Amino acid sequence: MKRRLALLGLPLLAACASPTVEQYAAEKPALDLRQYFNGPMTAHGVFTDRNGVVKRRFVVKLMGTWKGDEGVLEEDFVYSDGAKERRVWRITHHGQGRYTGRADDVVGEAQGQAAGNALRWAYTLRLPVDGKTYDVQFDDWMWLVDERVMINKATMSKFGFRLGEVTLSFSKP
Repeated sequence: MKRRLALLGLPLLAACASPTVEQYAAEKPALDLRQYFNGPMTAHGVFTDRNGVVKRRFVVKLMGTWKGDEGVLEEDFVYSDGAKERRVWRITHHGQGRYTGRADDVVGEAQGQAAGNALRWAYTLRLPVDGKTYDVQFDDWMWLVDERVMINKATMSKFGFRLGEVTLSFSKP
């Protein structure tokens, strides 16, 4: 009986396991934020709620500039309902694929680790919703497809509960 219960628990443990950025270390092309987020680009994205329903669509115009290991990434969002938003990231490369970032609506400092074609970026975003502000955690993954295209999938949560996902496709001219 104990053995049967232990075997039933294995799928639950496997479901709790999450990927690590190191799993992508051999994938090409290698992602270097200083190269990819340099110059103009566009992103198209959606926000889906916890049930997978698309709640918002948006387009982002981005401009990245770097001086050595210090970068600025300007993001200008236009949502399908006409709302606009601007975020300016200040990103630092610390070597060995490690990055940190700050923005006015980010609580504290974002932490990032890149390996191969992937980056995992974790941060807390101060998010305005219906006249109130909530601190929401982002588990943000990016995968470089080729020198022009990168896919981004971010899971949003609060108190450990999944709120939804943001999915983006970045493209460079």
